[in-house]
Amino acid sequence: MTAAPGRRSSTFTRLLRHGFTDPSAAERLLDGPELSPVRSDPILLEALGAVADPDLALRGLVGLLEAQADHTARRGLLDTLIAAKPLRDRLLGVLGASAALAEHLARHPRDWEALLTYEPQDLHPGVEEFERGLAEADDPVSLRVAYRRCLLSIAARDVCGTTDVAETAAELADLATATLRAALRIAGAAAPQDAALCRLAVIAMGKCGGHELNYVSDVDVIFVGEAVEGADEGKALRAATKLASHMMRICSETTVEGSIWPVDANLRPEGRNGPLVRTLSSHLAYYQRWAKTWEFQALLKARPVAGDLDLGTEYVAAVEPLVWKAAERENFVVDVQKMRRRVVENIPAAEVERELKLGPGGLRDVEFAVQLLQLVHGRSDASLRSGTTLDALQALAAGGYVGRADAVQLDDAYRFLRSMEHRIQLYRLRRTHLVPEDEDDQRRLGRSLGLRTDPVVELNREWKRHAAVVRRLHEKIFYRPLLDAVAQLATGEARLSLEAARERLVALGYADPAAALRHLEALASGVSRKAAIQRTLLPVLLAWFADSADPDAGLLNFRKVSDALGKTPWYLRLLRDEGAAAENLARVLSAGRLAPDLLLRAPEAVALLGDGDGDGGGLQPRGRAPLEQEILATVGRAENAEQAVTAARGVRRRELFRTAAGDIVSSYGTETRPAEPDQGALVDRVGAAVSDLTAATLAGTLRAVVREGWGDTLPTRFAVIGMGRFGGHELGYGSDADVLFVHEPREGTDEREASEAANRVVAEMRRLLQVPSADPPLLIDADLRPEGKSGPLVRTLKSYEAYYRRWSLVWESQALLRAEPVAGDEELGRRFIELVDPLRYPAQGLGEDAVREIRRLKARMESERLPRGADPKLHTKLGPGGLSDVEWTVQLLQMRHGWAEPGLRTTRTREALGAACAAGLIPAEDAETLDEAWVLATRVRNAVMLVRGRAGDTFPSESRELTAVGRYLGYGPGRVGELLDGYRRTARRARAVVEQLFYGA
Repeated sequence: MTAAPGRRSSTFTRLLRHGFTDPSAAERLLDGPELSPVRSDPILLEALGAVADPDLALRGLVGLLEAQADHTARRGLLDTLIAAKPLRDRLLGVLGASAALAEHLARHPRDWEALLTYEPQDLHPGVEEFERGLAEADDPVSLRVAYRRCLLSIAARDVCGTTDVAETAAELADLATATLRAALRIAGAAAPQDAALCRLAVIAMGKCGGHELNYVSDVDVIFVGEAVEGADEGKALRAATKLASHMMRICSETTVEGSIWPVDANLRPEGRNGPLVRTLSSHLAYYQRWAKTWEFQALLKARPVAGDLDLGTEYVAAVEPLVWKAAERENFVVDVQKMRRRVVENIPAAEVERELKLGPGGLRDVEFAVQLLQLVHGRSDASLRSGTTLDALQALAAGGYVGRADAVQLDDAYRFLRSMEHRIQLYRLRRTHLVPEDEDDQRRLGRSLGLRTDPVVELNREWKRHAAVVRRLHEKIFYRPLLDAVAQLATGEARLSLEAARERLVALGYADPAAALRHLEALASGVSRKAAIQRTLLPVLLAWFADSADPDAGLLNFRKVSDALGKTPWYLRLLRDEGAAAENLARVLSAGRLAPDLLLRAPEAVALLGDGDGDGGGLQPRGRAPLEQEILATVGRAENAEQAVTAARGVRRRELFRTAAGDIVSSYGTETRPAEPDQGALVDRVGAAVSDLTAATLAGTLRAVVREGWGDTLPTRFAVIGMGRFGGHELGYGSDADVLFVHEPREGTDEREASEAANRVVAEMRRLLQVPSADPPLLIDADLRPEGKSGPLVRTLKSYEAYYRRWSLVWESQALLRAEPVAGDEELGRRFIELVDPLRYPAQGLGEDAVREIRRLKARMESERLPRGADPKLHTKLGPGGLSDVEWTVQLLQMRHGWAEPGLRTTRTREALGAACAAGLIPAEDAETLDEAWVLATRVRNAVMLVRGRAGDTFPSESRELTAVGRYLGYGPGRVGELLDGYRRTARRARAVVEQLFYGA
């Protein structure tokens, strides 16, 4: 019968008001024959409007009614539904949340009666109640039906709020336990001869073992087998393996009733490569000799659930002492953190933002952190030894290992995220942890969690809020109690004992916990405002220090900087109020020696670590012009040349710190700013910044020397020509400044007087720049001049012209490829470049004799200059595939083709390489290989200087230094082997290109 238009319009409106998204379809279903007896009853519509998805619930109800055997059964269901609110809430709640359970009810139309019981003992059934529900199942199909019937009652209690998320997870684990027992019973009945030979214990692991199972999840197990008295052990283990395999198939295989869940035994010793069933002694032997850290972490949740429970209890008792010694293993915390990072890295990029379980801020973050604290402190505190995450979190809070307020926040976040996970899986009963993208799915999900005003918006807001709480987990649960302990030691009220605080610092990677505690006490104790701010900052800073290769150095350096700036009002305020400043400081102070040493000599440079923008602010290097302007102004205010150069060095120190700090932050990344992916851009930025700073410092030194000796005007024009990496804008932190000095007497000036003046300038510049200082040295190297060390330090332009015309060797022409004026008389510098251009870019290119000479010189350098004892494959400058290989190859191309290709006429290696590729002189793949090798070698040299505070061309041998170099290059803890292998591989590929392009092999 079709409803009248007026009535239809009224019903349509009511359906919209009650949350239906397709009121037209709903109206047709309500007008259908199945619901005709109750179509006008307001109770039904109100009840449908209260569920997660009214449209889904209505369709499921109609399907259930259609499946009833006859009119009497249909009418009985409807009458009970209208009369009994508990049933109505439960049945419609399930139908509105789970399409999969609606399909089950349609296939088994009498199973709705399982929801009728509403007695107190029904609220929280345990294993025994579920076993009774599965008792009649005697084959895989009937077991699945019975399992779904039990699952139906769990879901009903869940969606109606009769149980909370923790109780629901525990019920699911108990149902899994009963199901494993039923499956093992069926397997045993199928092979009684095998069952008679062996004792078989099933140990639940993971979420099942922890009483916190999902609706759809792998059930992780371990099998322990023993022979019955008088039986052969080999036969008994084979029999136990058959029973275990059959039990797994019963649960895992798909039948006409679908599957239950996969049983996963891969947490067993040796994983899928190991035997499915082992004896207890075999398990113990493995754990004592071979087990990895993560295996002990997994054993936290081990619980006997099926089979021979006495044997299972023996197993758990035997492995428990090993679990609580795991934290004493070398690299324990690093191993746990590495495992967590590996989980995140394996998430597909397209899914990471929707990953509720494995992504950053997800469920696994809470679980891993709680388990880490349990393993560290559970050794001495048995109250922490729970396999259930929320129970363990509560115990950690009660023991003072986690702040109570923090534990409440984490508990709330974990419960919300688990509730989301449960409701997502309940819809289709599929194993997933991805938040759906479809708006209708999000709407149903939000409504199922009680979000009704604007379900989609509210769901995403609450999800992000709770995920943000979890992302702060590391600092909150690891570091706050340490500070509380230190701050309250004097009163004896610390929630952590001194020994516990030391243990935690050791577990987090601090090598000298006693010294670390002294630093913390000095920084955070007392009632002053400064101490209060430090107590706010230190938990976060400690986390960042612990994430570095040398946490102890980071904390020590922070104390030194704080002592130096303690009375400066802006210092702590900057760190507290500008989030970037505090994290940048932590990264810089724990990244090696160079940047902290520079900062400790000029602590006020901390201000650079803030969010400043533009030239002179923040960590972006300043350009050559403003640097030179500042240094020249500083020199102009000094009373004499020594004071002037000291002031210039002060500017250099500050700007070198700015460059190093920016390099570190860009390489490591921060919470708000990911590591910069373009390694070439980082190298170019550092090279240009250090080169510009060196040029500005030389310009200031030259001005100071001239002003003190001659006033405003030197009797000869004077210019400094940058050579090598300096001329190529490629200086590293530890590079010498290769230069040539050129002068030209002014008109009317005696040539001898001019020469004496030029030589005095050079000598005085070198003396002033080499005055002993704690700053990184600025060494001027003029060995690339004509005649090398035997020739005069400075020549006139005419003298250079005469020498190059008559005596120049091919290596000198090659060296001039990097020549570029850097200081002094600009016009004279320009004329010097005009003089040398024909030498470095010879017309018609190089002859074959010259090419052979360059190759001979390169081979000689390789054999003679490599330091004794150095590993050639890891020498970044002279080793195969290193800087020298790439640069000589590029320079040979420049000298052969620069006369014809303007793009090759540059002092910069990477720019020349790009031009050669663009001109078709080198294949793109080979150019990319050479570029990658050059960039990597340069990054390694910069890293060595940053970490050790002194220059080096090889990887450090000390493990912490090598780890720090690795972190700078993007290799996390435990990946040093990958770092060295990666360098060798890159260098090997580059050398193959060099053999072909340079040597003509």
